Amino acid sequence: MAAAPVRQRSGPGGPRAQLPPCYYEGYLEKRGPKEKNGRGETALLASRRLWTCLCGNSLYFFNNAKDSHFVEKLDLSGFVSLKDDCSRDRNLEAARLILRMKDGETKITAPNLESRELWKGFLYSVVDLNVPSYLTLLPGQLQMLKEVVDKERSRRRTRTPTRTPPSRAPPSPLSVPLVGEIPPCFRPVSRTEAEVLLERHPDCGNMLLRPGRDGCSLAVTTRQDLNGSVFRHYRVTQRDQGGYIIDVENPIPCATLHEVIDALVEKTAGTLQPFLLEEPYEENITYVSANDENGERILHTAPSSPLPKAPALPPKQDRWPSSPLNRSPAPDRRILTSSVPASPTNPMRRLILSPSPLAQTFNEELKMKLEKRRASQE
Repeated sequence: MAAAPVRQRSGPGGPRAQLPPCYYEGYLEKRGPKEKNGRGETALLASRRLWTCLCGNSLYFFNNAKDSHFVEKLDLSGFVSLKDDCSRDRNLEAARLILRMKDGETKITAPNLESRELWKGFLYSVVDLNVPSYLTLLPGQLQMLKEVVDKERSRRRTRTPTRTPPSRAPPSPLSVPLVGEIPPCFRPVSRTEAEVLLERHPDCGNMLLRPGRDGCSLAVTTRQDLNGSVFRHYRVTQRDQGGYIIDVENPIPCATLHEVIDALVEKTAGTLQPFLLEEPYEENITYVSANDENGERILHTAPSSPLPKAPALPPKQDRWPSSPLNRSPAPDRRILTSSVPASPTNPMRRLILSPSPLAQTFNEELKMKLEKRRASQE
């Protein structure tokens, strides 16, 4: 059975016209909390298939889609959690939910998995006034949820207290500046998102710090297993004189937020551990480039192997080996070499201003012969 379309239920002049705007509706099977029967025995109410309308911040149940008077009303201001029920149903396509309120649990069965996911999206959007990002929904369905959030926010701003009972305050960003270093288990999430994080990542810890719903305090959300997930929420307020207090029956003063977390770990003998979720990092370098032919942009992955290096230059040598040059003697003859860089065809690379040993010896022999010739002539 496909999910019911979203439409406004407001018959002119009828009882439904007095209800808040309807955001979503469809058939659901509902089984209420346990209650005592006439003999004093505790029994579970039988499951009933009812036409269910999400009007404002409440669920209204009708016997059928054409009825004007609802038979039950469930105010979502007492909302605690909403989770999937994996137990089997006689209808194999049906999908179950457990709606936990402050005064008990209500089990709901949707026609199929798609309908259950959409009901969860509408319920979370109305309760938290925020579109949940962790559900498997289509873009068009997410847009519908965004419109519902805007309408419900507008309705709550303009409603009169005499017509509709007060509901939970919408989540707001923390307006009080935090003092000191923020613990790594702090997450800017709502109460519902905190429960989802802790349930999806049980190996990362079971306690996280988050903003309070009033925007002026903080809260600690914890999760433990006891035949299923058990969530607890603790308010943490900031004192005017500095520091924080864990608001329990016997308030626990703490100087810093780190001490708040340490105190809860110590009080539970290490059962509660801070939630530390490691964000994944990319393993490859990617970049986007445009195709020169059609202009289409494509995502490329850079090669992981190192870039080829330029060929290394041969080692420098001070001078190339050369044989002595046979030149005619000269009194002050010096060997002049070129300053051109060395090469195999030109071994001389710099100017050498030193007399040649061969020329020096030849000059001495010539000088001795001239002196002997002068002496014989005299």
